[in-house]
Amino acid sequence: MRVIDSHTGGEPTRIIIEGGPDLGDGPISDRRALFAEKYDHYRTMCVCEPRCSDATVGALLCDPVDPTCTAGVIFFNTAGYLGMCGHGVIGLLVTLAYLGKINPGAHRIETPVGIVTAELLTANKVRLENIESYRFRSNVTVNVPGLGAVTGDVAWGGNWFFLVDGTPLALSLKNVSELTHVSSKIRRALSDAGVTGKGGAEIDHVEFFQDPPESDADSRNFVLCPGGAYDRSPCGTGTSAKLACLAADGKLDPEEIWVQESIVGSRFAASYRVGKGGGVIPSITGEAFVFGETQLVFQNDDPFRLGIA
Repeated sequence: MRVIDSHTGGEPTRIIIEGGPDLGDGPISDRRALFAEKYDHYRTMCVCEPRCSDATVGALLCDPVDPTCTAGVIFFNTAGYLGMCGHGVIGLLVTLAYLGKINPGAHRIETPVGIVTAELLTANKVRLENIESYRFRSNVTVNVPGLGAVTGDVAWGGNWFFLVDGTPLALSLKNVSELTHVSSKIRRALSDAGVTGKGGAEIDHVEFFQDPPESDADSRNFVLCPGGAYDRSPCGTGTSAKLACLAADGKLDPEEIWVQESIVGSRFAASYRVGKGGGVIPSITGEAFVFGETQLVFQNDDPFRLGIA
């Protein structure tokens, strides 16, 4: 299996460009379902230990159905499959440019939750226009064992988020272990309380916010991802969910720039336009860098050939 590794704002993306499963040529959402049903071992072989870490998002590069699209992509991690991944799309475009497959300009990308447009601005900078994002519920309070009442918003940005009002700890790297523990407890409390996204969808991301240490960013965040790792980037879908909440509260105007900083200090410049469905169409600009080309080897007598999952 041939993969290209990149990072977007510190968050790794591993893209399978050769040796992935043959999923046919149906809609990307159907191919994702087939991937999960019959070929899930490709996921665990690619992103689980001992070949990878739980911080990495994997991506399978696919031929698109729509001839106006440059590529299709299915995102996954150690926990399962993602609807969309903002940092991953940025990493995808930079990877395709690195391979000489695309030139600067706008490119339409098929994902399981719809088509997104991403513009390659330079060899490493991409502006992503995400799917329509929206706040589903506001001021939801859950009781978290050992923490008490926690209030936040439920929002969709391509994945489901619980955006907490504030943070229980300062958002610094020295607090990552405790932040991960606390956010995991909040996620379990949401599930136990029956708090879900639209249609009963699981809320698998939890996000904290605080004012950043530097004045030229608008916010710093911590994002718990489904596999239990924290997002090193500001999180593209999480920033999209944040924009939806800011817009719903009248705190951010269309086209106004919002600079979202991650817990490691990387940044996305974000804005939105009004969507047709009452939500927002987020625009996220960030940088990615390729750092590895790898040929993964799967020996038949390796007891962890399929990964530790």
